[in-house]
Amino acid sequence: MVKLNRIYTKTGDDGTTGLVRGPRRAKYDLRVEAYGTVDEANASVGMARLHTSSMPKIDMLLARIQNDLFDVGSDLATPGADDPAAEYPTLRIRPVQTAFLEKQIDHYNRDIEPLKSFILPGGSPLAAALHIARTVTRRAERITVELAATETDTSPEAVRYLNRLSDLLFVLARVANNNGSKDVLWVPGNYGDVSKGG
Repeated sequence: MVKLNRIYTKTGDDGTTGLVRGPRRAKYDLRVEAYGTVDEANASVGMARLHTSSMPKIDMLLARIQNDLFDVGSDLATPGADDPAAEYPTLRIRPVQTAFLEKQIDHYNRDIEPLKSFILPGGSPLAAALHIARTVTRRAERITVELAATETDTSPEAVRYLNRLSDLLFVLARVANNNGSKDVLWVPGNYGDVSKGG
């Protein structure tokens, strides 16, 4: 378990930070950028939860996702090969966690009408917040993919998890917009009032 009894250590004053293992890295290092952006995605999901009072099942789902995102961050902060004989096994995001997201996507998407246009992020406060979380998650995914291209020990499951999570957040945003009936649709080339989707 993690025990934090000091909030500041001054060890990062030289512009470096420690990972779970391995040498310290610059705070602009791509691996630090990857797990830092996962942390940002987690905070965005937390903000979305401020609007879930009327949707307790979605709130519970988002709480689980926040916990999983800490697992993703820990995974990304742990470079190098894992030692199966270690006293404490390396925390990695697992396929079962990604599969859980896929089940949720299938469950929530089955009652939503298929899209006939792209969606403008917005609608209800919850939907707007979920779209923010979705775009931050997409950024975390892009950075993690870039990291995987340069550091081959990057977890492929972390990439898959972030990809599915952004899809799920998109679906949940539609659920929050009354199963898509209150989505704000993109109207290409329309210079008039698009506030109601055209």
